[in-house]
Amino acid sequence: MTMIWDGQTFPEFKQNCSSLLSRYLSKDLFNNLKNKKTLHGFTLFQAINSGVVNQDSHIGVYAGDAESYDLFSPLLNPIIDEYHGFSLASTHTSDFNSSAPSVPNPDPNGQYILSTRIRVGRNIDGMPLGPAINRDQRIEVESRIARTLDSLSGDLSGTYFPLLGMDEIVQNRLISDHFLFKNGDRFLEAVGLNRDWPEGRGIFHNQQKTFLVWVNEEDQLRIISMQKGGDISAVFNRLIRAVKKLEETLPFLFHSRLGYLSSCPTNLGTAMRASVHIQLLKLGSKKSEFEDIADRYSLQIRGIHGEHSESEGGVFDVSNRKRLGITEIEAIRDLYDGVVALIKKEATL
Repeated sequence: MTMIWDGQTFPEFKQNCSSLLSRYLSKDLFNNLKNKKTLHGFTLFQAINSGVVNQDSHIGVYAGDAESYDLFSPLLNPIIDEYHGFSLASTHTSDFNSSAPSVPNPDPNGQYILSTRIRVGRNIDGMPLGPAINRDQRIEVESRIARTLDSLSGDLSGTYFPLLGMDEIVQNRLISDHFLFKNGDRFLEAVGLNRDWPEGRGIFHNQQKTFLVWVNEEDQLRIISMQKGGDISAVFNRLIRAVKKLEETLPFLFHSRLGYLSSCPTNLGTAMRASVHIQLLKLGSKKSEFEDIADRYSLQIRGIHGEHSESEGGVFDVSNRKRLGITEIEAIRDLYDGVVALIKKEATL
């Protein structure tokens, strides 16, 4: 049952609630922030409502615009520090303009890695983020992004498919390709990210289906590079080229201390998740050894259908855990070194 909360009284958190919101939101802090509002009209009620009504949230807080990270910093800063290990004295440095790191394929014979996928989140400078954006602004964002995507050439050229009025044949094909994102996420619903669905949303992919862009899902752009096998450098190099091309006409929102901004504080900094689907039939059953390697290289382990899902057939989704306070190049090297260690351990069992 969804909890109903008026936004003016201090929220009650259940005894088993372990979200970072419940840990850091005191009554005094709530009273100090509850009547503040950003220039885009975003309030503390909107920022924390998802974490109040969904008390199984891990974080429980969203930002509505760049100003949110300053106006609500007494709440957001300790949450960011705990999640990322990123203190007020820290500054994020991006290294996305370098050429791709020359890491070799960790699985050249294709014995373990099924596919590689690297994505970054981006939002348009001067626009509010998804939780605070209005209908007209969302449509404007979609139009700007779609025009830029339509101008791409070479191996990046492809087709943009608006979700509004999408042909059933196209819809079924995108679902079968695992490209289509869907409405209904209760965490995003509670922060207002699902308003006016599906208007202003869409999906782009190139002809080879190795480059994909989600428009106005959680971020205004989710830019994705992917392919079969374990050639991490090839996937990352394609992503760099795509992002650089998009940046020529789309100014991305960047904070001098926090890096690329996202509505979810977990995606600050690089806003990058680099992952492989890897089959580890033996190591996968040895939880402590698996987790020891993952912790050593700052890796996150998921099932193949995303967060909170289970492994199928011994296949796991393994990605970089760090986003903020680490460069994109360092995140790629963490993934490579960790995957090499996982494969080496699997081969000895």
